[in-house]
Amino acid sequence: MAPRFYVEPLSGGHDRSKFISGSEPLDRYLRYQASQDVRRHIATCFVAVDLESQETAGYYTLSATSIPLEGLSPDVVRKLPRYPIVPAALLGRLAVATSHQGEGLGPALLADAIMRIARAELGIFAIVVDAKDAEATRFYERHGLRLLADEAHRLCLPMATALRALEGSR
Repeated sequence: MAPRFYVEPLSGGHDRSKFISGSEPLDRYLRYQASQDVRRHIATCFVAVDLESQETAGYYTLSATSIPLEGLSPDVVRKLPRYPIVPAALLGRLAVATSHQGEGLGPALLADAIMRIARAELGIFAIVVDAKDAEATRFYERHGLRLLADEAHRLCLPMATALRALEGSR
């Protein structure tokens, strides 16, 4: 089956005015804040465009962050150097338009983010997400991310583990 979407960096050519995901804060961010964050180098934003209609079907943002070593599980920490923090990429927002929910676009955007992070010529130990609610937390847990210690909705996945999972799904 041919892909129904392509993913590219957000630009002025993307119509964001009609994007509705069911989460007003995520919709508002894409409409009014995302381009400012990109321009200020606060975050990068990538949009999934429907091949047929050319509408914005979903998006995600990436930025830099770090993880305190004590937030990771002991089995992960014992394999790492004893730095107080390790570098990570933050998947700050991920949303799919209601008209495209249930089509597998959310997992596809997560996989796209992991691949972009892997291609970056930076030392990035893990991908981190701040899930907005329990439903989002469950979505990320289904895709291998685990809650950080003492965090209600912040999850992470080591990049090596993420890449092995993607390789195994092909």
